[in-house]
Amino acid sequence: MKNILTVIPLNDSQKTLLQEAAGSNATLTFREAGTVTKEDLEGAHGIIGMPAPDMVKQAANLAWLQLFTAGVDPFVVPGVMPDKAVLTNAPGAHALSVAEHAVALTFALLRKLRTYGIQQQAAHWELRGEVKSVEGARIAVLGLGESGGLYAKKMHALGAHILGVRRHALDKPDYVDEQFTNDALDEVLGQADVVTMVLPGGAATEHIMDERRLRLMKKDAYLINVGRGNAIDPAALKKVLAEGHLAGVALDVTEPEPLPSDDALWGIERVLITPHSASNFLLPGTKDRAVQTAAENLKRFLAGEALTEVVDRGLGY
Repeated sequence: MKNILTVIPLNDSQKTLLQEAAGSNATLTFREAGTVTKEDLEGAHGIIGMPAPDMVKQAANLAWLQLFTAGVDPFVVPGVMPDKAVLTNAPGAHALSVAEHAVALTFALLRKLRTYGIQQQAAHWELRGEVKSVEGARIAVLGLGESGGLYAKKMHALGAHILGVRRHALDKPDYVDEQFTNDALDEVLGQADVVTMVLPGGAATEHIMDERRLRLMKKDAYLINVGRGNAIDPAALKKVLAEGHLAGVALDVTEPEPLPSDDALWGIERVLITPHSASNFLLPGTKDRAVQTAAENLKRFLAGEALTEVVDRGLGY
């Protein structure tokens, strides 16, 4: 009999779905973060939800951790999980919310909504020059996973020319006009009117947008990040913005996070900042989709079958 610990607030229907998946093959314990006991952790063969890394460190018998997030960075640090434990996440659960937020940020930049929002606060009426259209824009999407792929699909439907950049040379989706692998990133950046980053965490993506690459972008291009905050070098970003490079930037994730109140990025009119609100279960249905992923993996775990959404702990995705 396996002991499965859930560490996240769940409603009755979500609990029932997990209980049905477990059947008589596991004992499920439902907890919220502040009520987890030492005994819960020590006895857990599997953990589902949003535990703190310090909790996971206490789960000596852990064989499987199912996160409700797409991000896994704190859990791939050596010493957090037992070496042989399997880590799975739920990127598909957040795809709709992240993709639609990225679409909203794209229009906000191209239509200068940040600038007009500032004017509204001052009750000031003034036209601020030309705007740009999504139709015909060349949008480079860095990361064509669940969220990046859905964003690319939506923008392609609106008339954008999509330049997709991904790790591996997989079959090109119909909604991607041109597809590249990461080693062609430098070439792609100079072609794009908008660069939208939907990248996973890990050493391979940390500061992937450094000063050199930021300068490869067109001076009047736009940069959007809804993936990982540390994918952009913040010092380099401030430097190029101060020099007038880039028409606008939208950040839903930052380095560090939360962004300190005295950070210079807050005061730059060309920068639009949202507080990691692309997901965070703010869109109804997101948690339901994460529970469905967890339920499917729970069945597989108890049956000794291969799990879905397995994270390569060496890469962080």
